[in-house]
Amino acid sequence: MPPSRPILTAYAIDDTLPGIGSDDARMLTHLNIAFGLVENGKVSVDHLKHLGCLQAIRSHNPELRILLSIGGWGAGGFSEAAGSQEGRAMFVRSALDLVVRHGLDGLDLDWEYPCYGQGGIVSSPSDKRNFSLLIEDLRNELDLLGDAHGCRYLLTIAAGADQYYLDGTEMARVQQALDWVQLMTYDMRGGFQTLTGHHTNLYTPTGDLFRISLDASVRMFVEAGVPREKLVVGAAFYARRWTDAPSRNHGLHQMTVSFGTYGPPHDELVDACIGKNGFVRHWDDEAKAAWLFDGSTFISYDDEESLRHKCRYIAERKLAGIMFWELGHDRKRILLGALHHELGSINQVS
Repeated sequence: MPPSRPILTAYAIDDTLPGIGSDDARMLTHLNIAFGLVENGKVSVDHLKHLGCLQAIRSHNPELRILLSIGGWGAGGFSEAAGSQEGRAMFVRSALDLVVRHGLDGLDLDWEYPCYGQGGIVSSPSDKRNFSLLIEDLRNELDLLGDAHGCRYLLTIAAGADQYYLDGTEMARVQQALDWVQLMTYDMRGGFQTLTGHHTNLYTPTGDLFRISLDASVRMFVEAGVPREKLVVGAAFYARRWTDAPSRNHGLHQMTVSFGTYGPPHDELVDACIGKNGFVRHWDDEAKAAWLFDGSTFISYDDEESLRHKCRYIAERKLAGIMFWELGHDRKRILLGALHHELGSINQVS
């Protein structure tokens, strides 16, 4: 059964941690710290400077669960560590040492991606099996640690939203060892395409050459053997932007000469783009997604309306909840407030 309160998880980079206040901690159910890295086969947080803030964050909400997310785009070391029993054991020991040392509630693996080296990392066809073994070893050792400490430690993953991720993993097997699977249902259009479009859309609209959407991703993972009550979908607190887009259809589904670049964050959209500097907001009621266009620049983003539809989808499909990247992009807490309000309304109704 899904939790009585839908999961609301924020990914937060190290520099964001000092700015997390009491209201933030009370609105969130989970906080994922980004990122631990795999260095010489061990998980390291030596580069993170603000882990000392965790005690203060916990004081605002003792029920908040804090996890260390390991990996991220371009972060390697996974394939090498997972490739042998000894390597997996070293990885697991170092990760659990960090859980104990920093009083964490669990681990989130963000290997982008097993069997794929496009992020500039080492990969191998054997990653598919070794990923399963690594997850199972982590689960076993976390359970032993939890038994010793009288608690249950969480184990989750951040998963690529499309078929390639399912092809590179054994999801029906892996999910058995996981508390939930977090679908990165953002960046579904952008970094590898010159065709404008929604990068975090709920549904696939008519006329879109790329068929991926949040709904399509959920259906793929359910068909691959992940129970829907273990699925957490993703929201974007940042935009994807294309320049020199033709003005047809207000820039939507148009070819450009540039890829969809990362950003700007939602705060910058509010300050400089939404209804400002020539940008007009448009709404795709089929995709349940917003975009901005000023005649040549196309910006795809999540806003309060698109998030409302995502939250309703979670309730209708009985999913576990929603996560987002990244808390520091929403200093005004417009989007976090919208998610908290909408999920709270759904919980009261259910």
